[in-house]
Amino acid sequence: MTLNASAEPAPLPDSRRPLRVAVTLVLVLTVLRLAALFASPLELNPEEAQYWLWSRTLDFGYFSKPPMIAWAIWATTAVGGDAEPWVRFSAPLFHGVAGFALFAVGRRLFDAWTGVLAAAVYLLMPGVALSSFIMATDAPLLCFLSLALLAYVSLQPGERRLAPAAALGAALGLAMLSKYAAIYALIAIGLHLALSRDARRAWDLKTAALALGAFVLVLTPNLIWNANHGFATVGHTASNANLGGELFNPEEMLSFIGGQFGVFGPVPFGVLIGGAAVLAWRRKLLPQDLLLLCFVVPPLAVVTLGALLSRANDNWAASAYVAGAVLTAALLMRWRAKWWVIGGLGAQAVLAAFMLVAVARPEIVDALGRSNDIKRVRGWEQMARQVNQRAQLEALNGGLSSIAVDDRFLFNALSYYGRDYIGTPDAPPLTIWLRRSHAGNQAEATAPLTPALGRRVLVVSLEGLQAERIIADFDRSQTAGILHQILSIKCAVRYRDDEKAYAHRCRRRQTLILGEGLRPVADRD
Repeated sequence: MTLNASAEPAPLPDSRRPLRVAVTLVLVLTVLRLAALFASPLELNPEEAQYWLWSRTLDFGYFSKPPMIAWAIWATTAVGGDAEPWVRFSAPLFHGVAGFALFAVGRRLFDAWTGVLAAAVYLLMPGVALSSFIMATDAPLLCFLSLALLAYVSLQPGERRLAPAAALGAALGLAMLSKYAAIYALIAIGLHLALSRDARRAWDLKTAALALGAFVLVLTPNLIWNANHGFATVGHTASNANLGGELFNPEEMLSFIGGQFGVFGPVPFGVLIGGAAVLAWRRKLLPQDLLLLCFVVPPLAVVTLGALLSRANDNWAASAYVAGAVLTAALLMRWRAKWWVIGGLGAQAVLAAFMLVAVARPEIVDALGRSNDIKRVRGWEQMARQVNQRAQLEALNGGLSSIAVDDRFLFNALSYYGRDYIGTPDAPPLTIWLRRSHAGNQAEATAPLTPALGRRVLVVSLEGLQAERIIADFDRSQTAGILHQILSIKCAVRYRDDEKAYAHRCRRRQTLILGEGLRPVADRD
């Protein structure tokens, strides 16, 4: 039997197909998430309202966070206005950029299809799916860490290294301006250089100086701001460790570890931890595996230890999953684990799709009996409207020297949702009642209720928890009413026979106090 000489040769594989798939994946998810934001009736949570408030006055630092999040909100609201979708607009964009960067990292270290899978693992992470709808510091942090990782893996002996070195320093600086958890990347680079001779060969005095110079140039304004403000942001970040209590909490550690299956995804986290452990034990780590593990281990190890010694939020180790997404994709491709990919990422795709629908139509969450999960993004506009109406009435009936709150969440929510009245030239200033003689948050540092502003004050107390202490601070005072906001009608029907459960799950309550003649904090006792 002879071959047909006229038969055409088999076509070569399309080398551009992985890139097209990655671009399509990132763009489709980003556009869908942006569309859900614009369709959503959910309000800003108080932290988001705080970041919006910061964005009204641009600076190089703020009390509890570096400035990147305020800068991002300023940029998007300058384009589209102050509505909720524009406050959150950059969150899915940051994650989209991170997805592109991790595709490039996977392609550089392994191959293009590994890059595609790395982008999919990252973008379908439950933590990223949720973070795409909330304006928080993790979105810019993970974006700039992804770009820093791309720059780092681009530093290769025998290639042009000045541009990647400068990009690495700048990206690390921008990551630090997003969240100080970016310091784990610096630890990772030091660890990798210590363990890998090939990594050290990529560096010389010129590239090191350029990377360090770019990093310092970007970060210096924030360092100067911190120095001029008593290192407020650094101190607040350190205080989150909360090492003043009992220094052995295994249940907190186990809770944190369990939470990582929810942040990164059950299959990806199992593959990442189990696969890396097996390869390390058998000494079959590739140089690329070692590089990525150097970025994965420090945040996971440090935060797990922090959980054991005190506590840790599930998202505190999120920076591990930038390199973790690439390593997980590489392991799945190496094992040819098609069904793990289909099963694990398929389930996460379903969850991501559900989040899209739930954000646009939160009544679905109510129908599932999970109203309590979204109560932080409901009721604030109604509360602000009620406070504005009462404040305008009191301003006409004797005048007000200020409006005060006893909780930073109320301060932030009133600043955003009460902005049509509060903050206007004719309105009394918004202040916060001080629980102690020193500031514990941004509102207390910038807008404290002082005796000069305490001549006649309308105080809004969250749940009335501090009402007795507030009343005792004034020469004359009276309770002026109770405000309620229903957070879920479905929830209210479900708990109608249990007043305590109803109050906790279904409504938010504020006590109004009209006080005259505020005494200084030092005179309380």
